[in-house]
Amino acid sequence: MAAGLRELARPLRDPADLDPLLERVGDARVVAIGEASHGTHEYYAWRAALTRRLLEERGFGLVAVEGDWPDCYRVNRSVKLRHGADDDPRDALDAFARWPTWMWANDDVVDFCRWLRGVNAARPADRRVGFYGLDVYSLWDSMHELVGWLREHEPEHVAKATLALACFEPFGEDGAEYAFATRFAPTTCEQTVVELLRHLCEERGRRAPADDPEAHLSAEMNAAVVAGAERYYRAMVGGSAESWNVRDVHMADTLDRLLEHSGGKAVVWEHNTHVGDARATDMARSGMVNVGQLLRERHGADDVVLVGLGSHRGGVIAGSEWGAQMQRMEVPAARPGSLEALLHEEVGEDALLVWSPRGPRPAALDRRLDHRAIGVVYRPQRERWGNYVPTVLGERYDAFLYLEHSRPLQPLHLERADEHVPPAAHAV
Repeated sequence: MAAGLRELARPLRDPADLDPLLERVGDARVVAIGEASHGTHEYYAWRAALTRRLLEERGFGLVAVEGDWPDCYRVNRSVKLRHGADDDPRDALDAFARWPTWMWANDDVVDFCRWLRGVNAARPADRRVGFYGLDVYSLWDSMHELVGWLREHEPEHVAKATLALACFEPFGEDGAEYAFATRFAPTTCEQTVVELLRHLCEERGRRAPADDPEAHLSAEMNAAVVAGAERYYRAMVGGSAESWNVRDVHMADTLDRLLEHSGGKAVVWEHNTHVGDARATDMARSGMVNVGQLLRERHGADDVVLVGLGSHRGGVIAGSEWGAQMQRMEVPAARPGSLEALLHEEVGEDALLVWSPRGPRPAALDRRLDHRAIGVVYRPQRERWGNYVPTVLGERYDAFLYLEHSRPLQPLHLERADEHVPPAAHAV
């Protein structure tokens, strides 16, 4: 078993060492790249390095991340050099105001987005690579963005949008309060937002191509976020599996809309718990699906490559509880018997592991091993019994980047006093 892992592993020192993974990607349409935490420099740096090669050498045309649509669309406008957008993507990223801001407002993402803007500057406008958010949390931000866009471009829909906004206003832009209220109220805002989305989509189909089709896409995406967020907050009262599934289905649906809009290929940046196929973990027993599973089911395993990341020990940026101020925390050595401990013992250096879904492979890839997962909330003292997801590595991913030691990433700013904190349904 161990010799097989050593034989499979390839040293990982610079981006050229990613060649076997580029070969594995081949002509796949979607590459989803994970991370074992939202606060580790090396995960972001290696993910960016792989993405740069995919954009330059494999023709990928968009990056879709575990972030809110309105915030990421501002970054998208900057990296695409749109008129009136921020000249420096750092300014767009520094404006992120939903906890945990450090997920995207950090030096590693700034470096990547500045690089992407430079690449796009040398391309015609219709071939520029986009940067988009897939997540579902931005109900009120998306509602306000949508109303503003409709007032300028499609005033005939403003009344419906204003009606939807008015439905949520009594809850003070508090998703938890809305979720709590739906437990006792016989009606919700569901019908108003569904009607709004339906009218927007029908109108888009009837209209001739717009002067700015991506701006219209953004309006439609904001409407979809409102509909998805309403379902998500309502599902929170039904249990963690239900709300998790609403969120991940929304993210997969958003990616499909982006693929349809672009006609190209996508790189996805999310946590391992979203990227790695849920059927190869204990999530499946809890009735949970995730983005990686949905991508394989919808597009076929041959057209999707799932890449996991993990490390043996180091440091991370996280909060001690939901909504807490960020802090640098030590990540202790992986607990005995875990995937990371096995890789430390038998490989012992930064390494890339790529395997074929068919044919012989090391037995360790088919064993169920604990695989560390650090969310935006992290408590190192739980390492003995928590912070791990039982995983069959060879089924959960198509490749894995292992790191011996990791460091915390560098946030652009501390959390602000007026920062919005979404309801605590999931900590990843």
